[in-house]
Amino acid sequence: MIHNLIDLTPTNILDLGAAASMFVLLALLVASFLSRPRVFCQYLKHMTGIELKPGQVKRRFKQNGRGGVRDLLIDLLIKEDLADPNRVVTPDSKPDLSIFGPQT
Repeated sequence: MIHNLIDLTPTNILDLGAAASMFVLLALLVASFLSRPRVFCQYLKHMTGIELKPGQVKRRFKQNGRGGVRDLLIDLLIKEDLADPNRVVTPDSKPDLSIFGPQT
């Protein structure tokens, strides 16, 4: 009965498989673009300790593009550095590795 509705020749099965594969790849592409702000915020938290909400990143990107997100990040990094009075950052200062735990 199914054979009457769909012609299951090898060529048609191959076409259906190709279409299904294209759909899966397209869905993965859309999901990756939609998750960019979340991944960026997770990366930022892990690398710098600064927490941002993905909505903030989306809004800034819509308003000002990549440069706006870059400016937001730089502003947050500067505020983080200025918030710690023990940390003095100059061009000659060594990197602060305390976030990585005890050094051997």
